[in-house]
Amino acid sequence: RFAPSPTGLLHLGNVRTALFNALMASKHKGTFLLRIEDTDLERSQESYIEALIKDLRWLGLVWQEGPGAENSAMTDVHIASYRQSQRGAVYDTYFSVLENNGQVYPCFCTEQELKLARKTQLAAGRPPRYSGRCHRLDKADVAARVAKGEPASLRFHVANGDEVEFEDGVRGLQKFHTDDIGDFIIRRSDGTPAFFFCNAVDDALMNVTLVLRGEDHLTNTPRQILLLQALNLDIPTYAHMAMVVGADGAPLSKRHGSRSVQEMRESGYFALAINNYLARLGHSYESNAYMSLTELAVNFDMAHLGRAPAHFDSAQLLHWQHEAILHASAVELWQWMGAEVHTLIPADVRDSFIRAVRANISLPEHALLWARVILTDELVLSDSAHAVIRAAGQPFFADALQILEQYKTDFRGLSDELKRVSGKKGKALFQPLRAALTGELDGPEMTHLLPLITQPRARQRLEAVLIISQAPA
Repeated sequence: RFAPSPTGLLHLGNVRTALFNALMASKHKGTFLLRIEDTDLERSQESYIEALIKDLRWLGLVWQEGPGAENSAMTDVHIASYRQSQRGAVYDTYFSVLENNGQVYPCFCTEQELKLARKTQLAAGRPPRYSGRCHRLDKADVAARVAKGEPASLRFHVANGDEVEFEDGVRGLQKFHTDDIGDFIIRRSDGTPAFFFCNAVDDALMNVTLVLRGEDHLTNTPRQILLLQALNLDIPTYAHMAMVVGADGAPLSKRHGSRSVQEMRESGYFALAINNYLARLGHSYESNAYMSLTELAVNFDMAHLGRAPAHFDSAQLLHWQHEAILHASAVELWQWMGAEVHTLIPADVRDSFIRAVRANISLPEHALLWARVILTDELVLSDSAHAVIRAAGQPFFADALQILEQYKTDFRGLSDELKRVSGKKGKALFQPLRAALTGELDGPEMTHLLPLITQPRARQRLEAVLIISQAPA
């Protein structure tokens, strides 16, 4: 299952969790469930829910149960909704169970008191945990404080001297001492349920058998196991994958090049490029080939999830974007290039243009750049192109102009003859030619570009650089 909080746009770290869960469900012919954990009413927004649903669908991560999915579970009174903000009655039922069993108690401690206690414990070198102060209140005192209207959270009581043990699907056997856990809040003083509680209850009621999530939730797991045991609900298998970090080891953020899925979609990334990259971020495949979602699922193995932090690498993401472009059909690629390119490139040279630039573009803006290079009469030269043109000298371009008349758009014939006449070869031959004809020093193969530029436009450009080439190098 994937259970995001709609407090912002979906980013790559969130998407990786969704992807791994979707791949696991597909591989084992299971159910991929989407649940919206929107109990943070101040920060949750409907627009973020709509955006994440759009993002997941665009990525091809289709859920069988959840908002907008056709499923039979919705008829179950315990499910009712896959949005936690609409499940208050369900949570109230289970709060009552714990209250009736004497496993919870009201806590009147203020946030200021709790902060001071945590600070004192840390200063003394002890792990911060609740002292159990309100657990020791007698019934009469509790009743009096409730009668006065004192705000109170609801705490789950954890017995000392015990141990919570479970087999983590990624990290193996895990053991936590209850003395280190302490009594924890399951309902805030404003009446809203805490993450520990509703997350665990929903997993059990929605028949979630595997919880695959980030390692930042590892210490939540013993608390949730204790809750599910107390409520006599089924406990899923837990698996905690390594977090995604930047090159500096800090949690992935915008400064590491991470962007929202919405931004990446709008800038021109292919969904399958993102999936191929994320599927290998902290997880290894035997094959490094570009795969479909089905292939990614078939070859996904939870045993291949690493325990060390997964380092985000924008260059690797770009590699898979290149793979997506190389694997896309001409029709897909043309549509992807966008309306501006469609306006510039005539229909009769569309396929030639795609063949020419396919290997040298990463985003639609790059296709637009080359469309402009090919069809612009007033070519803009980069600074490096200017320097190369001046270094080549006027005689070089005078010879190129004469040879162009014979070989027209045959770049191989043009360059071979210019090599013979000028005596230049390698970079000294090809860079000045490319600079003069495209304004750049790198790009698609000139054998493909020159026919698109056409002989008249090539002549115009060579004539223009004759003036530039007179300047001293």
